[in-house]
Amino acid sequence: MVQVDSAPRLSQDSVARILDVTQKLAQPLDLFKMLTEVVEAGESVLAADKGALWLYEPEHGELAMKVPHFKPVPRIRAGDGLVGECLSKREIINVDRAYSDPRFQGVVDKTTGYKTESVLNVPLLGWEKQPVGVLQLLNKHTGVFSADDERLAATLAAQCAVAVQRAQLMEALLLNERLDEEVELAREIQMSTLPTDMPGIPGYDLFGKFVPAQHAGGDLFDLVILDGELFILMGDATGHGFGPALSATQMQAMLRVAFRCGAGLDEAYRHVNNQLEEDLPDDRFITAFMGFLDPKENTVVYHSGGQAPILHFRAQGECCDFHPPSTFPVGVMPLDVVSEPERLQLARGDLLVLLSDGVYEYESRQGVQFGAERVERLLRYHHRLPMEELSKQILSAVYEHGRGVSQEDDITIVLIRRKTEGET
Repeated sequence: MVQVDSAPRLSQDSVARILDVTQKLAQPLDLFKMLTEVVEAGESVLAADKGALWLYEPEHGELAMKVPHFKPVPRIRAGDGLVGECLSKREIINVDRAYSDPRFQGVVDKTTGYKTESVLNVPLLGWEKQPVGVLQLLNKHTGVFSADDERLAATLAAQCAVAVQRAQLMEALLLNERLDEEVELAREIQMSTLPTDMPGIPGYDLFGKFVPAQHAGGDLFDLVILDGELFILMGDATGHGFGPALSATQMQAMLRVAFRCGAGLDEAYRHVNNQLEEDLPDDRFITAFMGFLDPKENTVVYHSGGQAPILHFRAQGECCDFHPPSTFPVGVMPLDVVSEPERLQLARGDLLVLLSDGVYEYESRQGVQFGAERVERLLRYHHRLPMEELSKQILSAVYEHGRGVSQEDDITIVLIRRKTEGET
């Protein structure tokens, strides 16, 4: 006689919950709502305290937690930790004591203070076992997750994987229908906000350049004289298309209004941050450098919200200081108080160099990024050139590095050089 595993016995409520979520997965639901339904069903049926759902993003080689919502979104490299290994090996991982397992990273625990004990990780596998994500259930009320729990979770995960792939396919089809029109509109918005002429600042050579990628992103820069000082802005909104372009433009407009109404740098940063935190979707934010150059004192006072590195090239010694972000990206969280701004002193011949990710992360055919070291070498060789010529040298070097690779991200370059004695 062949022994057949008996199906787990479920209460009528649990059966009803599974049938309900199965029916909903077949309907055209919003993706986030659908994933939330799956997590809540898993928590209810398997008597778990918490649940989470991670989706695989193959373009980044990462899993991003979509349920529950956190800002910024927790991410784990595919293959790393319990979640990453669950996906890469395409197998269930059931752990009784999470903190005793060396694979457990506790990404959310470190942020929230939650204490994970037992954890069940179930891979979401779509058509031909394509990796879709991971369903995670935490802290079984009775202590540990059983083999029956694994089977139930696997069934739920399989249905969810198919539904996710269907939703992603529909989203891609709709996106393709709108893409051409949206990209053109986003590009027009971006280009309309850029300075058409460089402002004149005695003793300084300025230049800004924006080179769009094929798909519209959220890069922008601004150079404008306000009350005798030069306002400097460079931003990069996450994502592609109309939304990021509009978000970046909104930030630029809000800042100009704030400054013209008499707000200081700190006040303007806090106001704009808090407004965008309310307006932007949960997974969107803007990295931004914003500051003022005082040409009399030759100082730059700034906030760098997630924008890095900030390059200060020192002519004396021909070396670069790489400054990290001074605060969180704009729109990540509300701020009551803004930290003290950073300050740079520009000696004669010094440069302030602001480059977007499109420069640093431009990859060669071998997958090697352009990186900050190549930028520093370029500045050593060419820092005496006019800033427009220096910009051309940077672009030429980037494209030579990435020969045969299409530009995937917008490139923005802002260069500010204090002239040496005798220069006009």
